Amino acid sequence: MSDSILVGVITVSDRASAGEYEDHGGPALRKACDEYGWKVEAEAVVPDDRERISTTIRGFSAQGCGLILTTGGTGIAHRDVTPEAIRDIMRVEIPGFGETMRMRSLEITPNAILSRSLAAIVDTSLVIALPGKPSGAVECLSFVKGAIPHSVKLAIGVPTSC
Repeated sequence: MSDSILVGVITVSDRASAGEYEDHGGPALRKACDEYGWKVEAEAVVPDDRERISTTIRGFSAQGCGLILTTGGTGIAHRDVTPEAIRDIMRVEIPGFGETMRMRSLEITPNAILSRSLAAIVDTSLVIALPGKPSGAVECLSFVKGAIPHSVKLAIGVPTSC
């Protein structure tokens, strides 16, 4: 399939990375990717640590993942550092993704206003930071999925006609 997208999925959670509870966000995103016809190439569960998040994103990009999805760490709790980790290594932020995810999520919950979800280009990958709640992550991904194929092509350097 010419539009097949290679995906990396990163769950950001201190407790899941320590084995204190089972990761549900990563599997939910894997299932959504499968439904969209995208191939999950790499998966990781990392703690809420800027360096670990950044290193994992860069590693997945180097492995050829054109799309990297993170779940978790986008709120306002003390340990929520996913947006900062992405901003540490991004080339450019794409505000429309975060704006769209928040706007559409506000129709579901007033707490969406607390979300710091974002998208950015890191190396040759589109990185999208999604909420930690599995249903929220999948919903937010569905709100922006239409723009993902073109964005991934631009990120990996494929010439596009528009």
